[in-house]
Amino acid sequence: MTRPTILLVDDDDILRNRLTRAFSSRGFDVYSAKTKEDAVAQAQEAQPDRAVLDLKMPETSGIEVLKDLLKVSPLTQAVILTGYGSITNAVEAVRLGAVNYLTKPADVDEILAAFDNQESAAPESNAQTYNPQSLAEAEWEHIHRVLNDCGGNLSEAARLLDIPRRTLQRKLKKLAP
Repeated sequence: MTRPTILLVDDDDILRNRLTRAFSSRGFDVYSAKTKEDAVAQAQEAQPDRAVLDLKMPETSGIEVLKDLLKVSPLTQAVILTGYGSITNAVEAVRLGAVNYLTKPADVDEILAAFDNQESAAPESNAQTYNPQSLAEAEWEHIHRVLNDCGGNLSEAARLLDIPRRTLQRKLKKLAP
């Protein structure tokens, strides 16, 4: 019996590596990509059962990756992950073939539930089960977005966040999911 396959496409190395380990530990063969070109090439060869796509990436969007992914692997079910949730993006993703969408940070269990709970992909039904992001989650997401934009440079990120470097280091240790 073959293991289920999943393609992870995200420009955030930390998140992609964590998800790769988590999906592997749950019995998936994981393919990982940082760019649209790499994702499409891997999808064409592997024909993954599922895909998790980041909506916002430096040179493209998850919507564009989804379009090309479904051209080369039409049976792949895709979930869009976004740190910038909007109904417009969600509707567009579902219209183009995504089975669901989630806002970051999302853990592996939430992502797997999104594949299994495809009827919640409609924005109207999702509004009934909306759980607002906690302040701690929003802070964690913002800090990591700024840190990622700085290429991992703690000093530069601390300067942009207008907090002392040591405080940023403590927050990164404390807020690690």
